[in-house]
Amino acid sequence: MAQPNLLFVFGDQWRAQALGYAGDPNACTPRIDEFAAESANFTNATSGTPVCCPFRATLMTGQEPLTHGVMVNDVGIISDAVPLAECFNQAGYQTGYIGKWHIDGHGRQAFVPQERRLGFQFWRGFECTHSYNQSYYFADTPERLEWEGYDAEAQTECAIEYLRERKADQPFALFLSWGPPHAPYHTAPEQFRAKYQPEDVVLRPNVPAAFAKQSRQELAGYYAHIEALDEYFGRLLDELDSLGMSEDTIVVFTSDHGDMIGCHGQSKKQKPWEESVRIPFLVRLPDEQDGSRIEPVLDSIDIMPTLLGMCGVPIPDTVQGTDASPLLHGQDVPALDGALLACHFPFHQWHASKGGREYRGVRTERHTYCRDLNGPWLLYDNQADPYQLTNLADEPKMAAIQGELDALLNRKLARIGDAFRPGIEYVLERGVKLDENDNVPTYTDHGPTD
Repeated sequence: MAQPNLLFVFGDQWRAQALGYAGDPNACTPRIDEFAAESANFTNATSGTPVCCPFRATLMTGQEPLTHGVMVNDVGIISDAVPLAECFNQAGYQTGYIGKWHIDGHGRQAFVPQERRLGFQFWRGFECTHSYNQSYYFADTPERLEWEGYDAEAQTECAIEYLRERKADQPFALFLSWGPPHAPYHTAPEQFRAKYQPEDVVLRPNVPAAFAKQSRQELAGYYAHIEALDEYFGRLLDELDSLGMSEDTIVVFTSDHGDMIGCHGQSKKQKPWEESVRIPFLVRLPDEQDGSRIEPVLDSIDIMPTLLGMCGVPIPDTVQGTDASPLLHGQDVPALDGALLACHFPFHQWHASKGGREYRGVRTERHTYCRDLNGPWLLYDNQADPYQLTNLADEPKMAAIQGELDALLNRKLARIGDAFRPGIEYVLERGVKLDENDNVPTYTDHGPTD
């Protein structure tokens, strides 16, 4: 197999812990669990800047947010990166994108013309909406089209049609981007919502009692979305089998970031805790029954070079991440020494007025360490304390480990030229126009802000 196909499927705000194979007693994900048993599981995959647009821009460029310019939501890429789809195009691939895009920066309801699609040839996309049952998209003209019913199901059927109609003499790289399980939580089809009642939800131990009721209510809808997506993912796998494509297609399942949903008394993302930064990342290689666990930390900046490496496509010099694909073949990748965690400018649900703060940190195989503008803020031993209940920052017994992590963080910041200044300086230099409250302007588009 000279050039394998690539099917890359990702949800929005799907935390790594919310899957059956990950041990979540609430998650009904039989198809993804079966897929995990056949796949390499990057158990420490991390969304370094855990919010929508920064992750997606990093996925498409292989660059850090300070390089590609997308530090907050609803702004566009400004770097000279050779984008991911263009790399596949140059290698002779058919490229396609279906679903939520959210890196165009021209407004959430705007048409994304071909010249702003970063090289994707087939297009059934839209900038951003969370109205999952009245959802629109565009093809190759500004005519607004509407997904029928629950958009994730319609998008999956669109992907299936793409697989059926592809050119047999060319490999493909198809990206399917679902909006759920991102809020609004209670909008999955009724047959899934009916299965989840708040009183039956088992909470993680780090949800404070004061947040328990709201967390259970939100999680009931969150898991309904998840079960629906699991069914749709299974349809994709079945279609690959029926078309005889499974033996020459790499399949990746992941997410852009997680969702706190009450853990540590927090909501949504941007935060450095596990429920926000940790993402699922499963890779099924053709004709391999894997089920292996890959422990080195895969950061979001490493995804683009890893996809290219898996497919034997040259990696452009503009990429700042590391190709982790040798790990799939039992080789070491020493450069994967931890993810760089960053919130460059807290906004929307985590604006400074709501307790948000800038931070920089590292997430290694064992530890999470973060500094804010005042110095060391968080230090967790994630093996001994997986729910991050005990903050060890500045504890005398942790001085040596904290010093090592601080030095690692300094090396990572120096590599990209990040002086860790107040966030408002970065966004104003970038040209982000803030509102009267020094916040990123809010775009609702018939749903919650992202």
